[in-house]
Amino acid sequence: MTEFATQIATDGAAHLILDGPMTIYNAGEIKDQLMTALSSASIVEIDLSHVNEMDTAGFQLLAMAKKESLAQGYTLRIVGHSPAVLEVIEFFNTVAFFGDPLVIPATMNDRSL
Repeated sequence: MTEFATQIATDGAAHLILDGPMTIYNAGEIKDQLMTALSSASIVEIDLSHVNEMDTAGFQLLAMAKKESLAQGYTLRIVGHSPAVLEVIEFFNTVAFFGDPLVIPATMNDRSL
């Protein structure tokens, strides 16, 4: 089960923290949370540091959120990429598409993005 926490910062940005899997099994719930966050602020930051599993459905949700933010003129930042998220973003070669800086943990330094 994926848990969510949303915080509104003093600058008005919405910070959405996902904790758990981003998979087909909870895609509907995650989509609802993403769309709510995108409609609540003009700047949305999604923290994925606690995502322990991601499949193509989770990836599609991130891509949808990015496209929606561009279409609506909002800023979407994805931060705290967990190893599971990094693996999928690397697999689909979409680092440039999302445009967010990646912090690669020392335990992954033998792999290249």
